Amino acid sequence: MEPFVGLARLRADAVGSGRRDPVDPEALRVADGILEDLRQRGEAALREHAERLGEIGPGEAWFLTRGDLEQAARRISDRDREVLERTRARIEAFAKAQMASLLEMEVPIPGGRAGHRVVPVRRAGCYAPGGRFPLPSSVLMTVVPARVAGVREVVVASPRPGDLTLAAAFLAGADALIRVGGAQAIGAMAFGMGPLAPCDLLVGPGNRYVTAAKHRVAGRVGIDMLAGPSELVVLADETADPAVVAADLLAQAEHDPDALPVVVTMAGPDWLDRLDRAIGQALQDLPTRPVAERALARGFAVQSTSLEEACALCDRLAPEHLEVMVADLPAAAARLSDFGALFLGPRAAEVFGDYGAGPNHVLPTGGTARFTGGLSVMTFLRVHTWMELDQPEALIDDTARLARMEGLEAHARAAEARRRPPGG
Repeated sequence: MEPFVGLARLRADAVGSGRRDPVDPEALRVADGILEDLRQRGEAALREHAERLGEIGPGEAWFLTRGDLEQAARRISDRDREVLERTRARIEAFAKAQMASLLEMEVPIPGGRAGHRVVPVRRAGCYAPGGRFPLPSSVLMTVVPARVAGVREVVVASPRPGDLTLAAAFLAGADALIRVGGAQAIGAMAFGMGPLAPCDLLVGPGNRYVTAAKHRVAGRVGIDMLAGPSELVVLADETADPAVVAADLLAQAEHDPDALPVVVTMAGPDWLDRLDRAIGQALQDLPTRPVAERALARGFAVQSTSLEEACALCDRLAPEHLEVMVADLPAAAARLSDFGALFLGPRAAEVFGDYGAGPNHVLPTGGTARFTGGLSVMTFLRVHTWMELDQPEALIDDTARLARMEGLEAHARAAEARRRPPGG
């Protein structure tokens, strides 16, 4: 293989925002065809697409029950099960802490009282990719918060799942798993299919066909986000160890050829030269080098003249993951606002977030961190407001006046119908 030549070096003013269209037009065309086929032909179409893509064999079950998942959990090694259980426990502890921070509320209003309740969706579908690498971690990251939120039924979709993925679904508390991926899995969970009831909410990362299908069914069901290829920005100064930064960039780059590894640094050219050498050395024996090199070709490094400029550039990119390795961590943390997840200090590796330190690893990409956060227990919850009035007189005149200002006479009369008659 050719030696690594180094990250592209860009000027700060040459770096655009991280904004992009999350839905690929060709993937949308394919997803539309599959979704319409599922609408028309139901389970027969689901099986046909799953068999065509090698997700199941002819006549093989596509729907696995909780009992099936339990059998898989018994087949894995004790050591693997213990790792899955410890990871589940950390994710659960964080989700429970989030849940405890969400309080029901009640306040007095003129003539009565009002408030809100926080309630879960009834049925959630959790997608876990199963293409280049199986991702039991994504099963834990999606199912566990759903269960903590109080979702009654949780189903997982994952193509070609191995025992580790099935075991993760069991340990996380899933009720069932469908051995189907892509747009057909999203359609099955959105529409309902055979023994699978329609879901109210679909969550989890996936490929471009999954993203396109989620885009199409959004509105019929809720979705968490339209996630694209993974992203990492490392904000570093001269105190950061180039070998550590290189390790983190490669961990991101091996995800996908379309992954985006970026460095924003206040250090000089010599530091970037050391970083390039560290990446080149680490690539030599990396099993995933072909994928990582393609992602590195998309990545880049930017030199900034100050921490303030560097933080502004990071916010412009609004990356999925943002690692901060600078001498003045509090100053950097105070300036940064747009990211999916923040990792502060040289020991807070992004991979700890991937594998269940506590916070979720399903995060916004493509600049969408400007307006949304990552998946959490809150994703599975709805805030319901309520109002109870026993003396609405204080509201009647204003309500009727506003209704007539808008030309809605029946609204005004409905308010006035609540007026007590004299002596009533």
